[in-house]
Amino acid sequence: MKDISKALQQRETQIVLAWLLGGLVFRSLIALWLYPGFDEAYYYLYSQHLDWSYFDHPLLVAFTTGFGVWLTGIVSQFTIRMGTLLLYTGSLLLLYLTSRRLFGLRAAQYTLAISSVIPVFFLAFGTMTLPDGPLIFFWTGTLYVAVREFFGEKIYQPTPKLVLISILVGLTCLAKYHGFLLGFGLFCFVILSPRHRCVLTSRWLGLGLLAFGLTLFPLWWWNFQHDWVSFQFQLSSRFEPETGIEKPGFSWLKVLLVWLMTVGYLCPTMGLPLWWISARSLSTQIRHTFPKLHPKIKFSRNFLEKQGLILAVSLPLTLGFTLLGGKEAILPAWPMPGFWGLTILLGDRAVDWQQQSRLGFRRWISGTAIFLTTLLIVVLLHLNLGTLQKPSNFALFGGFIAPKQDPSRELIDITQLRQGFLDHPSLRQALANSDFIFSNAYYLGGYLSMAITPIQDIPITCFSKDMRGFATWSQPGEFVNQNGLYITLERFHEMPGVTDDFSNYFRTFTEIGTIPLKRGGEITDVFHIYQAQTLLKPYPRSPVDLLAS
Repeated sequence: MKDISKALQQRETQIVLAWLLGGLVFRSLIALWLYPGFDEAYYYLYSQHLDWSYFDHPLLVAFTTGFGVWLTGIVSQFTIRMGTLLLYTGSLLLLYLTSRRLFGLRAAQYTLAISSVIPVFFLAFGTMTLPDGPLIFFWTGTLYVAVREFFGEKIYQPTPKLVLISILVGLTCLAKYHGFLLGFGLFCFVILSPRHRCVLTSRWLGLGLLAFGLTLFPLWWWNFQHDWVSFQFQLSSRFEPETGIEKPGFSWLKVLLVWLMTVGYLCPTMGLPLWWISARSLSTQIRHTFPKLHPKIKFSRNFLEKQGLILAVSLPLTLGFTLLGGKEAILPAWPMPGFWGLTILLGDRAVDWQQQSRLGFRRWISGTAIFLTTLLIVVLLHLNLGTLQKPSNFALFGGFIAPKQDPSRELIDITQLRQGFLDHPSLRQALANSDFIFSNAYYLGGYLSMAITPIQDIPITCFSKDMRGFATWSQPGEFVNQNGLYITLERFHEMPGVTDDFSNYFRTFTEIGTIPLKRGGEITDVFHIYQAQTLLKPYPRSPVDLLAS
């Protein structure tokens, strides 16, 4: 019997390691080939300006982004993602352990498989350097400890783990403001579960709340120093319409579009089952609450409590942001942590599906994985070689889309941009003679910093109505009487109003060169470089930016 048990344990370990290590290698290849996105380049600037917090996010993304750069001394699309790659492997392991403790070994294996093949998970949470990486790690860590706390003994008594849960919720908040919804979900679970309401009168909860507040010190201290600008931005400013534009009302059509968007980002073969398990589980909870309506349906209290915990921390995001999308524009990643938790319920349900049709279950998982892998290979080949571009030296079937109509060219190859400065002595000299660099869009500042910082350590800023973090990384009059380089993309160069506006702030403002970006032997975009001599006066900032500074 001992030999059988040992063999089963070894088999379990092999399966888990295969998923974790296989996923790490797969995501590492994506990280090597995928050019940095707007936000990723911008978060690289976080790692260059370490602080207690930042204008639009808390501080942890600065450490995950800077980890690989600090470790290797190399600035590249891969090194800024190294922290996320490692952290997500830990997140998957914690999710597996949580599912195993709730619903058993088989459900945990299926949960691990499902969460590993969902595209928005392994890209947004596990490959790209975004606040979602540390968010999911500490979110899952919180859920794991909560499961150990709430389902450890038949007769529940609060324990010191409540303090650890509070600290982990605080760390989740330091990754992204979604962490506050995690705390709200745990509070709802305690309120709705009669067996766990004793938490509300526990001394450990009081200590936990104190620990939570102390953990949040970096967030509230930075905001205290900057007139709470982060909370203003997250709760009101980002949802305010432009001047003269009427604020839109609620629309169920928009809700439907948001729902379809989430299904698409999750991949329909996973998105539809996740929405289905949400509705089915919520229905189970309602039927248990009102047994007279469904007297023949019985569930164990233990199962209902476990299911209730997952729903309590998941539905505020999945349903909440979907409904919010009926009134405000939301980003695709906002509701996704809720679906992350729901994979545990889907993994439990998948045990029954596998028993009913082993072949159908394998086709479901492997078919999704094969389809997504093929799609990613096509996308990555196009991004790097222009295989779908017309014209291109590597075009398939002659290509399909002209470079100027291709949205994928928005992702900047920082290696080409860096090499452009190295290959042009005049631009290199202009860089050496400048006191600072600026652009007209905050996200371009990130690309410029990634490309130029390894060549020369020079201040980089942004002159724009939307300065984001640059408002705290520089003072309004800091660069007055100094010489700068203005670097921007072709489409902004073609807007004479932008160039004319900047020229009014400098003694002389002259274009001195260009750096073309090529893919498949064809130019896809062009950077324009201007020599800006002597800044005469500070560039004006928006009211929110002035608060941040």
